[in-house]
Amino acid sequence: MPTAPPAGWKFLASFLAAAAAGCVGDIGEPNGPASGALSCDDEGAIFPGRAPIRRLTRFEYNNTVRDLLGDDTEPANAFPSEEIGNGFGNDADAQSVSSLLAETYGSVAEDVALRATASPDAMARLDACAASITAATDAQTELACATTTIERLATGAFRRPLAEGELDELVALQQTIRAEADFRTSLAAVIEAVLQSPDFLYRVEFGEPDRDGSKLLRPTGYEMATRLSYFLWGTQPDALLLEAAASGELSTKEGVYAHASRMLDDPRSRPVVRFFFDNLLPIANLSRLERDEALFPTFSAATGALMREETQRFLEHEIFEGSGSWRAALTAPYTFVNGPLAAFYGIEGVEGDEFQKVSLDGTERSGLLLQGGMLAGTIHSNTTNPVTRGSFIVQKIMCYEIPVPTGEIAEKVKPPDPYSGATARERFLQHSADPVCASCHSLMDPVGLALENFDPVGLWRDTENGVTIDASGKVPGSIAAVTNPVELVTEIAKTEAIEVCFADNWLNFAYGRTLGAEDECTSERVHEAFAASGSDIRSLLLEITQSDAFLYLPAREE
Repeated sequence: MPTAPPAGWKFLASFLAAAAAGCVGDIGEPNGPASGALSCDDEGAIFPGRAPIRRLTRFEYNNTVRDLLGDDTEPANAFPSEEIGNGFGNDADAQSVSSLLAETYGSVAEDVALRATASPDAMARLDACAASITAATDAQTELACATTTIERLATGAFRRPLAEGELDELVALQQTIRAEADFRTSLAAVIEAVLQSPDFLYRVEFGEPDRDGSKLLRPTGYEMATRLSYFLWGTQPDALLLEAAASGELSTKEGVYAHASRMLDDPRSRPVVRFFFDNLLPIANLSRLERDEALFPTFSAATGALMREETQRFLEHEIFEGSGSWRAALTAPYTFVNGPLAAFYGIEGVEGDEFQKVSLDGTERSGLLLQGGMLAGTIHSNTTNPVTRGSFIVQKIMCYEIPVPTGEIAEKVKPPDPYSGATARERFLQHSADPVCASCHSLMDPVGLALENFDPVGLWRDTENGVTIDASGKVPGSIAAVTNPVELVTEIAKTEAIEVCFADNWLNFAYGRTLGAEDECTSERVHEAFAASGSDIRSLLLEITQSDAFLYLPAREE
């Protein structure tokens, strides 16, 4: 049985965690024309934006440890909750390292290291030679195996060839532990150290001079491989990316495009798409959604989980096998259900637990926004709320900025008593009657009121408290009036805002920060390309990899 590493090793782990806590900030400064110094139309102008130092998210940490060590236990779920920031939990500007997180890095690394060395099979995953080391192995053979294993491990973890002296330091650590413990324990100590290294936890980019002689920097080949892999796969680069990095293939726009295209054709891109939509849409917590069982006897936590899967399967199919169009996804006349979910919706002819594609007649439901999870996930009680439903669509899908009410205004816009009127339209009448409220609610409420045919669990209804529902409404930026939910989403899908907003959400996600004024030219170019593609999502992701902020780093300050 392995013996515990010496006390000095724990000091090293703490030191590494503290070092990681200090990795914050930006490499260089943006030199884009936020103030109008250059025009977005200037030929040859490059706008790299900011390049913050990014830390692995829980999603990325889990994926990386799985691919690096074969550990699929999702150990990063033990980390404290992430600050949302840009909406995706990967906003570098919101990534601080608390003492609790630093401590958890240590305990999680220790657990992962123990699992990675717990058996001969586990040791063989590190390196074939590691599983063959026994007490009878001579010291020279053991050291050679340790060196090979550590180099392979650290190169994968740091996502680049090791710098001078790095391998020697890690081997020295292994040898120090080996003097007091067995071979397996000494390798576990190295794994524990590597998993707490800033070079593993952070994506630090130093860049290299651009070949045109400007002050701009390009990510090195290995840094670009890492940018691509975490954007499109949420994990470390694969062997082909690393080979491309070494050969210089990723130093050209064309090379980056070719590998991005290859990666989107790979099934490993699908979990990232799921992660993106889990954060953009109100579906991640559907399995924890609570409703009064007496009022909604057919709804349960299991139903919520199935709704989430419905949305994810629908989007995955639409992007990778369907039209690929974001506009089309908002009005597509089909969805995915299994037997239990079909029974909940009242859809006939579907049995069993396997999800299958079913057509919709377009009278009650059509597209993403009218799926049960979208409608239930935007309601937080046993009564509908047109403000929360409308706010989600207007702010998250169309990117209208609506300030949070404060002071006297906040008092005026408190949710009405659910028993103060027969229907939601009656209860929320004050919002349109009071000019102070109407300035914001005129954008949100007409959208939410057009969804009132759906109850708090996303089921269709014609009446509320015995009164026929008036589902008329209006879409911001559109002059057309709508009379039902399907007309609503049809009008939403026609707006320019849904393309611009969707592209900006993906840019926020890809860049690991919130877009700023310095990104105006980059985002404008991406918007134009996305519109020209017919709002094709795959084309959008490829275009982002061709954007200045993806291909360049800002010049460092002198």
